[in-house]
Amino acid sequence: MIQSRRNRLLEMLPRDDLNRLRPHLHSVVLDYKMPLYEAFEPIHEVYFPVDGVASLVSTMADGSSAEIGTIGNEGIVGTPIILGDTVAPTNVYVQVPGHGLQMKAEILRQALQQSATTRILMLHYVHAFFNQVAQSAVCNHFHSIEQRCCRWLLMTHDRVQAEDFLLTQEFLAMMLGARRSSVTEAAKKLKQRNLITYVRGHVTILDRPGIERCSCECYAISKGEYDRLLGEPKGLDARPVSADG
Repeated sequence: MIQSRRNRLLEMLPRDDLNRLRPHLHSVVLDYKMPLYEAFEPIHEVYFPVDGVASLVSTMADGSSAEIGTIGNEGIVGTPIILGDTVAPTNVYVQVPGHGLQMKAEILRQALQQSATTRILMLHYVHAFFNQVAQSAVCNHFHSIEQRCCRWLLMTHDRVQAEDFLLTQEFLAMMLGARRSSVTEAAKKLKQRNLITYVRGHVTILDRPGIERCSCECYAISKGEYDRLLGEPKGLDARPVSADG
């Protein structure tokens, strides 16, 4: 059974547009570190995450890398296709394992040509994602590691809809653009405040309101832009709806 209603972007599509895509959507397991597309390689498939999180990553000539943005159940992995391109100078791979829906990139291209409504919605998502990336750049410049860590925790919590999820120091350090020792210290402070627990690479959210108070304004700004451009989520907390119902 193909699940579609727990991806916010698909949920926002008109019924007729979604029904045209349903036969082409295939459920996939998003394993930790699974590559979804590679830098400068043709993008053949797009992905609609359901309860996992993907990272858009830029890698330097010396092998060092930094996270540019994250994609969860509000969007799609494959924005270059929406913009009429076939490659990107970045990699995308799974940061938080989960599930998603896969579709051939060519099918998305056809859908964008056939439906102005689908095209506009997808472009709204690209705009919201660009705003997230821009806000993250500002956040990394002005706010503390602890505040930025809280922002990441809130965004991930929204997407996985679970209190417990995978959080490796490798990914968190890459996302925050900080040394692992600094990330360890930030996580330690959050644990001491009883906001989270962190054991063996997994974080558990204990006090979301407390994390919101410790976060900077960037989380609320990015979330507000997604809500403005995509509309309020309709049923991401509901049981998935199959392709047949």
